[in-house]
Amino acid sequence: MFQHGAMLAESRFNLDGELLKGVSDGAYWRLLTSAFLHENILHIAFNMYALYLFGPFVEQALGRVRFIAAYLTMSVGASAFVYWLSDPGTLTIGASGAIFGLFGMALILLLKAKQDVTTLLVLLGINAFLSTQGNISWQGHLGGFVFGCLLGVVFAYAPRERRSQVQALAMVAVWIGIIVAVVLRTQQLTG
Repeated sequence: MFQHGAMLAESRFNLDGELLKGVSDGAYWRLLTSAFLHENILHIAFNMYALYLFGPFVEQALGRVRFIAAYLTMSVGASAFVYWLSDPGTLTIGASGAIFGLFGMALILLLKAKQDVTTLLVLLGINAFLSTQGNISWQGHLGGFVFGCLLGVVFAYAPRERRSQVQALAMVAVWIGIIVAVVLRTQQLTG
């Protein structure tokens, strides 16, 4: 059942002979819904544990509304990386793209606060290695981390006197970038 919301670039048939519509065929919801689906209890447990560890820190720094906006942006941004870098017939699911985004945001926030990042770098190193193992979307992890670092810079370093305006404009620019990337990849796959 998870296949109906999983990230899938091009349409394909599942094992039951049912056609699964891909992003390139208009199933754009997959760019977001894939982040809320998991393969099994262990998969969701690892992602939710990481969210438990890093989510409160990032949410406290950003505030609830900005945190939710950033989390959703990192989720879709990670899916856009998968869309560009994965084989078009690959199904991907899980919140780990957004989780890697939280790692990236936490790294930037900790660096700005001049805090020790050794533990986070070790955790990132371990997870980067694990991302190279089979059945793990290194593309989603990389995309989430890149978007997390990008948004971390936006949220941590926006000038205080124009913070909300700069952050809102940056979020709009990031979403325009994601949309353009998805449109270009769709044209490449269908063209």
